[in-house]
Amino acid sequence: MNPLISCEELAQRLNDPAVRIFDCTTFLHPEPGNRIRVETGRELYQTQGHIPGAALIELQQDLSDASNPLRFTMPPPDVLAQMFKAKGVGDGCHVVLYAAGDAWWATRVWWMLRSIGFDQASVLDGGLGKWIAEGRPVSRTPQSYPQASTLRVEPRALFCDRVQVEAALNETSSVVLNCLRTDQHDGTAPYHYGRPGHITGSVNAPAAALFDAQGCFLPTAQLREFFAQRGVDASTRVVAYCGGGIAATGDAFALTALLGYPQVSVYDNSLQEWASDPSLPMSTGSD
Repeated sequence: MNPLISCEELAQRLNDPAVRIFDCTTFLHPEPGNRIRVETGRELYQTQGHIPGAALIELQQDLSDASNPLRFTMPPPDVLAQMFKAKGVGDGCHVVLYAAGDAWWATRVWWMLRSIGFDQASVLDGGLGKWIAEGRPVSRTPQSYPQASTLRVEPRALFCDRVQVEAALNETSSVVLNCLRTDQHDGTAPYHYGRPGHITGSVNAPAAALFDAQGCFLPTAQLREFFAQRGVDASTRVVAYCGGGIAATGDAFALTALLGYPQVSVYDNSLQEWASDPSLPMSTGSD
């Protein structure tokens, strides 16, 4: 199954009973004191509309570990599978994921599904923005799917922890990628995750640079060159991180789904965890 689906392809499948469409929109709002407020896409979904038939996923509420104080933390595989089943994701369906803003909210859910062994998922290239720009219909009618009866779980090690990040920093065959914007990487952004800058030894590969003006992923040749400039090819073990394991899945999706690179993992809690521990090294500047 193609991990990217075009607006045209999705339009042709809106009435397919096997398709499950999810609006994954979430917004992050920086606030004073380096606080970040999470806003779900519910208001946008209800007032401005969504792709007809799409149900809403509110990542923090629907698919995150409520017992962890850090945002968006991955639940255990069996628990996550139950969460997906409750949303209507099950064996035999084709899941289509999109967001109204940054595509990495959709790639985060794609990566989570892949981590429990579910491969029948696609990300809408260009998201809701391209769908609307092409003059396609939207709906303001809320949608939900009945709970799925079965969802086979075959966990994959696609997320890593801080210990594995530290190990990767000391391996010549590994590259640790910071997928945040350049000003966040060098520490000049107006907000940060506890300490400014990046994990010492990591390389900046902003997820925002992976997309064209329409919000579609760049052609594979350009993506391959983008990562090659950062020391990454098919033989590299890659650990991707960001602020909370979201933008990092944009890079992880591009590397895995579009380029076929086999050794990619996401540091789930990312700088939320790392920056809060003063014993862990961070740097500012472009290095």
